Amino acid sequence: MAEVESFTLDHNKVIAPYVRVIATEKGPKGDIITNYDLRFAQPNQAEIPTGAIHTLEHILAASLRDRLAGIIDVSPFGCRTGFHLIVWGEISATDVAIALKETLKEIVEEIEWSDVQGTDAKSCGNYKDHSLFSAKEWAKLVLAQGISDLPFERHIV
Repeated sequence: MAEVESFTLDHNKVIAPYVRVIATEKGPKGDIITNYDLRFAQPNQAEIPTGAIHTLEHILAASLRDRLAGIIDVSPFGCRTGFHLIVWGEISATDVAIALKETLKEIVEEIEWSDVQGTDAKSCGNYKDHSLFSAKEWAKLVLAQGISDLPFERHIV
């Protein structure tokens, strides 16, 4: 079976919240994609409730695209401690962390329910499981703790 980098990470040693590069890969035609770990909650100590992580996913998918070029996907980890961010090319973890910080501030200060895309039965596969209130609370928590651009030590952006 192929080794998956995320499963080799010592989740007991990371210090959330942080942004880290999981991998940068070059395709057969030379295209480069980078996968990032946007960790909100300390692994094995906390998890984001499904309504909050679902709403955060929808907001991040749109709002991070306003700040970073080349986003392919934003998707939650099954463990509900954060998100994968996959982009074309390479962006520094610092620049991703800064964009994430700006997006979380926007969530706390500006986003209203009418701003959240994909919240009806036509555009979402589980439209009843959203919570903007909880998404805002998690955004506040991450901002209060600070976002590091290093996973094993605190280097707040």
